[in-house]
Formats: sequence, structure tokens, C-alpha cells
Amino acid sequence: MALASRLLAPIAHMRTKLKTPRMEMAHDGVMQPLHTLRAVPQPSVPVNLHEHEAELTIPCPDPTAEERARDVHQMRGQKLARLEDWDKLTAEIATADAEREKTPGGMPVAEILAFGARNDVVNAAEHALMNGRPAHDAPLMAGIEALEHVLSEHPENPALASIVALAHVDLGWAWRGTAWKIEVPARNLEAFSAHFDRAGSILAVCDATSLDSPLVAAAKCALSAARTSSTRQVAREFETWVNLDPRNGRAYRAFGAQMLPRWNGSYDQLELEARRTAGRMHDIWGAGAYAWTMFDAISGDTEACARVDLEFFLDGLRDILRHSTDQHTVNLLLAYCANTMGATQTGNDEADYVRAQIAQAAHWIVRDHLTELHPMLWAHAARGFDNALRVRSPERFAASGHSDAMHFLRSVFRRELSAGKQVVFSQGGLEVVA
Repeated sequence: MALASRLLAPIAHMRTKLKTPRMEMAHDGVMQPLHTLRAVPQPSVPVNLHEHEAELTIPCPDPTAEERARDVHQMRGQKLARLEDWDKLTAEIATADAEREKTPGGMPVAEILAFGARNDVVNAAEHALMNGRPAHDAPLMAGIEALEHVLSEHPENPALASIVALAHVDLGWAWRGTAWKIEVPARNLEAFSAHFDRAGSILAVCDATSLDSPLVAAAKCALSAARTSSTRQVAREFETWVNLDPRNGRAYRAFGAQMLPRWNGSYDQLELEARRTAGRMHDIWGAGAYAWTMFDAISGDTEACARVDLEFFLDGLRDILRHSTDQHTVNLLLAYCANTMGATQTGNDEADYVRAQIAQAAHWIVRDHLTELHPMLWAHAARGFDNALRVRSPERFAASGHSDAMHFLRSVFRRELSAGKQVVFSQGGLEVVA
């Protein structure tokens, strides 16, 4: 029976110890670890080569090359899983993993293929959990059982093991939600832990270093949120991932987030690991590895923000853009500085000073690096890059990002525009003309 058909089958009892208690709280979103891809649907409006706002003109591809590439790989993984062509799927994942193949914006293709392969299973369960108590016959377990059955037929396939383990991770987060642990009902935490325990047992036989597999390393790091391991043990897992794929900025971002006290670390440990990573990866990123590691940690934690080495972080932003010139990365850093950091006041004087200085970095990023606008990134930045976010109207979501970006750009070029000058962005760079 095809995998897609099994998703519609009645719930059966899993052959592992996993239980599926009914959910009794409203479930409005699923928190995902930073290294888990959550694809965002693109607006269906016609492609406009340029968006005009007063005398400011900037190319605005819709969708961007990055999003098109992600969609292609995700749909490829989903299609092969639906066809149950596991040999071809896992071979393509293994090749992409070995070659460190990336999208234009630096997303590992192996991860996207693996996400596409488990997408139907996870979506079915998330849909069942979305409105609180799932129906008695909701397909919470049918899809994951189907994947488990496939894994039992290919027990030594690390790509398949990663797909199934990450499916369990996603399902665990679907049960847990985004709340602090003390706020989550006991039965939801039980399901969360059971899914993560199963994922851990699947990956226990896979050694990322000997396999030379960033995908396996990423999957193992995805387990960190449910671990009781020491901070140093968790850090070693992330070091392995970073070492295997040093040009993957998302690995550093996830590392920093896990070093926060809320998860597996402390503020001192966060600073220590960020500096260690910067030292090890200086030839790859310069100071950029420090900035990548601090990127999400300081945007989501006021104390971490107040403690960050501001000069080191700002140097890191410059070095990231010296090593990654694609417009996806430029928009990511620009929107992060202008929206994520610049638009929020915390009430902590030291943290707010740091945020204001990082927001100022957006001005030189615009003038030195920007050539086109990616509204989706701006919309996500305004919401703190929340991976749990559900986008109900992609058109409105993209429009909000476009509005934020244009408002910021007009503020940057306020003097030029007031003087009646034209501000024109193009692939050749910025031009201001009378």
C-alpha cells in the first residue's frame, strides 16, 4: 500500500512503547528546532519584476530563486516518498549530503529532501492536533507506523533513519507546543518524550562522523531539546554538525539557541561556545561564526543580548556578508537588524542599547549589499523568525513584509527622497540620481 494511502488508514498501535494520549489543550502552532525546515507557501500573485514606492525602486522577485529551489527539492522528496521509491530517494539524499549541496541561500538540499519525504506524515498529525482534542480516528499514528515499517526493511540506511527520526522529532514538537515545560500538560510531555526517545534509539546506531553525514549530525542535534545530557555533551554534538558542514549558518544558529539556559546551557557557556566556534571556523567565516552562533540566542533572550560582545558581533555581520554575497543572506541579515532587533524594546537598558546598535548596521547593509527585496524574510523577521508560525494567507504575509521593508528603506533614504532624487536598486548595486 502506498505511503499516502496509509495516512488515511485507521490508527493502529505502534510496535514500540510510544503511546498517543489525546490532546486536551488548544494547539495553535508547532515549535520546531532551528534546523528543521518549515516551508512557507508563496504568494500566488503574478510576478512583478519591480515594486515601486514613491521614488524608490527595487527588484522584488516573487518567488525568489531560493524559495523556488526549496520548493523543487521538497516536492521531489515528497513525490518519491509517495511513490515509495525509497532506493532512489535515499540515494539522492546521500549524494546531496556527501556533496554538501546547498540552495542559493545555503539550505542543505539533503535536509529539504528529507523534509519532503516526511511532510505528509507530519502534516497529517499536525492537522489532527491543530484544534485541540483530535478525533478518535484521526491518523496520528498511521503515517509514522508506515515509515517505521519501511525502516524495518532497510535498517542500515542512514538517510532513511534520519527521515524517520526527524518525523518523530516533528511529531514530538506537535504534541509539546511552544510553551515553557511547566505549562505543558503531562500527557503532552509524555508523547513528546516518547517520540524523542524513539528518534534517539533510531539514530543511536548512526555515527555522523564515520558516515561523513551532516544530515545525521543535524538529526542528532534535533534531539537536544529533550535531553538531560550535560551542556558539554550537547555542545559536542553541535560541534560535530558544524565541523561536518561549516558553511551551514543554520547549524551555528541552532547551536547558540541550545546553549541558552532555557534549554541545555547557560549564558557563560553560550559566550564560551560562540568564541570557541569562531576560533575554529575563522578561516571559513572570520568573525562570522560568532555572529551566527549568537544570532537567534540574543534576539530571543534579553539577558543574552545584554551580555553579547557587540563589537565582535558587528564584525561578524560584516564577515558573513564578505563570505556569503547571495541576496537571501543579505535580506536575512538586513531584516534581522532592522526588524527583529531594531523594532523591539525590552525595558532592559543594556539589551536595548545592543539592539539599537545592531539596528544601525542595517544602514550599511542596505547601501553596500542590497540589490533586491525578499518580502517573506522581512515578514518572518518581524515575528522573530518563529518556526512555529502558521501562515494562513501567504499573500497578506508577504505584503506585510514588503510594507515593513519599504518603510525602512524610505527611512534610510529620507534625505535623498526629500530632495527629489531617485533611489534605484539593481543587480549592479545602488544608484541615487537627480
